[in-house]
Amino acid sequence: MKNEFWDFLDQLIASSEIVVDRPKGSQHPHYPEIIYPLDYGYLAGTVSADGDGIDLWLGSQPQKTLSAILVIVDLRKRDSEIKLLLGCVPQEIQIILNFHNSGSMRATLLNRPITQSQKHEAL
Repeated sequence: MKNEFWDFLDQLIASSEIVVDRPKGSQHPHYPEIIYPLDYGYLAGTVSADGDGIDLWLGSQPQKTLSAILVIVDLRKRDSEIKLLLGCVPQEIQIILNFHNSGSMRATLLNRPITQSQKHEAL
């Protein structure tokens, strides 16, 4: 039961198109001083707290599986939402966490729990 949250997110990701609208190195459309350290986008056909698609970051792993999520509070925008981290290695997760813990934003990280089968595969 406790992994259903992650399973539901997996289903949402699998049934949605991943759109990268802010490639690595691009500027934020409203805040040009903000440069994206990795590919950033959203899940088409979904809705987040801001009324747009659910935001996501894409890491370097070929399999774009859900690694973690961030819960964000942005005082400038006066909102809160989640960001999906897909195919991210630990170093990329730290880069993304640092990105969201700057300026008017703060984030907390929820790592995906490792299942028993994943533990056995790693051995």
